[in-house]
Amino acid sequence: MNVLNSGIGNYVFCNGKKYSYFAGNNYLGMAGHPSVKAASIEAVKKYGVNFSASRHTTGTADIHLELEKQLSLFKGKQDTVVFSSGYQGNGILLELLKPGYSAVFIDQFAHPSIASGIPREISNIFHYNHCDTDHLEMLLQDFKGFRPLIITDGVFALTGEIAPLDKIYSLAEKYNAILIVDDAHSTGILGENGRGTVEHFKLGNSENIYQTETMSKALGGYGGFISGSLEITGLIREKSATYQASTALPPPIAAAGIASLEILRKEPELRIKLLKRAGELKKEITRLDFKTSEDNTPIIPIMLSSLARAKELSRFLEENGIIVPFMNYPVKLEFYILRIAVSTDHTDDQAVLLVDMLKKWRDKNGTH
Repeated sequence: MNVLNSGIGNYVFCNGKKYSYFAGNNYLGMAGHPSVKAASIEAVKKYGVNFSASRHTTGTADIHLELEKQLSLFKGKQDTVVFSSGYQGNGILLELLKPGYSAVFIDQFAHPSIASGIPREISNIFHYNHCDTDHLEMLLQDFKGFRPLIITDGVFALTGEIAPLDKIYSLAEKYNAILIVDDAHSTGILGENGRGTVEHFKLGNSENIYQTETMSKALGGYGGFISGSLEITGLIREKSATYQASTALPPPIAAAGIASLEILRKEPELRIKLLKRAGELKKEITRLDFKTSEDNTPIIPIMLSSLARAKELSRFLEENGIIVPFMNYPVKLEFYILRIAVSTDHTDDQAVLLVDMLKKWRDKNGTH
């Protein structure tokens, strides 16, 4: 097990040694940003470390309302509700929207939070082939008697692929389906303003699309949120047991979210820099003939044919001062993945070293 002895950045101390760090989800470097840390420290001084109550009782503070206001401005929505974990968002929406659907159509590579969030009463669950909208439409046609809800990741956590949301949305319109997008790995990254895959595909004004999002990836903090109409946020506050019974976000976490959003607003070039670096690194990995995905996101998978080879490559990189984890993740895949996570904090030298080490391993072991 890798045990961290430091905060995360482009380098970490792990098990007592310094490593170049290509893991995790700190895409924009916010988790260790000086302004974010300073805001968190000031919040601890003012509020302490915890409000020790749920939002529904006495746990709502002015800092929560400010965070929700800033998230709404960021997303261009009427309102936002925050809750304790991004993992909870899919379950919150799937429960509250239950009167509007009787069957769920889910991408076969979907995040575990999606499957676990489906209410027990819903037994009609159909998995469509990964990012395959032809197969999705076939299932929608075959089960026309149900009221459909389609749910997918926006950017897939292991492969970095962007879901074909434009095509999925067209099918949702055609078959009168509700559409939920788990945008955890695209919030702050994709779209003109970093609003995620909905903005990336210019579907921002479309009705009947719901996004679940997190502050624990590109925003560098913690906590989940849903932005939307006053109707949907009001429903969450009034009806969601998860929201009502969970302890409110601790003040340093709320302050970190506010500070990260301010940085994101003032420095949109961070997203440009990130995607440029990720694109350049992916080109080099492709030139080495490793199998990877096509979309330009900060997640670059290396796909290998056997478990042993994947573990061996991860171990080789670690022995040479680089952490790129093998992902033993609860998602059904046909291959074994090393997941490279790119950050704006990575230097050219780090990218060169990673490519050099991959080439060295390839020359000895091949790429598949």
